[in-house]
Amino acid sequence: MSISVVVPAYNEAGRIGAVLEPVLGSRLVAEVIVVDDGSEDSTAEEASRFPVRVVRLPENRGKAAALDAGVAAAKHDVFLFLDADLVGLRTEHVDRLIHAFVEQDLDMAVGIFSDGRKNTDLAQKINPYASGQRVLPRRLWEHAKENVENVHEMNFGIEIALSKLAAREGWKKAYVKLEGVTHVLKEEKRGFKKGIADRLRMYGDMIKWLFKRL
Repeated sequence: MSISVVVPAYNEAGRIGAVLEPVLGSRLVAEVIVVDDGSEDSTAEEASRFPVRVVRLPENRGKAAALDAGVAAAKHDVFLFLDADLVGLRTEHVDRLIHAFVEQDLDMAVGIFSDGRKNTDLAQKINPYASGQRVLPRRLWEHAKENVENVHEMNFGIEIALSKLAAREGWKKAYVKLEGVTHVLKEEKRGFKKGIADRLRMYGDMIKWLFKRL
């Protein structure tokens, strides 16, 4: 099975390499696509130093739109979505997610942080449905798009929508522990004030799609 990895990235210069290196170390990965979502820093340039395909969006369109752009550019029909700000990601984590999807004949595999940072571990224990680390086939991505009015308006609500659809339709899924993995907090990336504002917008997207009917 050929796997296309899609990494949506917005202003992740200085961090994205820590995700791309372990991904490229996996023999199970056929291609890696980084979608630069209108970054204002050198995210695209840093990604271009690796043997990956970089898709540059002219403006910031949000996470869901960036994922969709990556899917459209992908050559293969099974995707591993990974956030661009992960810390502690290792090739074995990438392989574990893919193996779970293939060997358990899943519709979707979802990676969950474990033993990384207390706050991110707790957040994913409370709400594993919001994880951005997922393996799923093109047919289910396209099916999910058919169940929302406009995927490009979802932004950070995309993971909640996928999880809701999976629960409603009985997709076969499994949660895979990613030991030692966490991510950089928005307050650390953007500064406290802007980071809090970005976090509130993210939670707003999630809550909207948690209650929105699909």
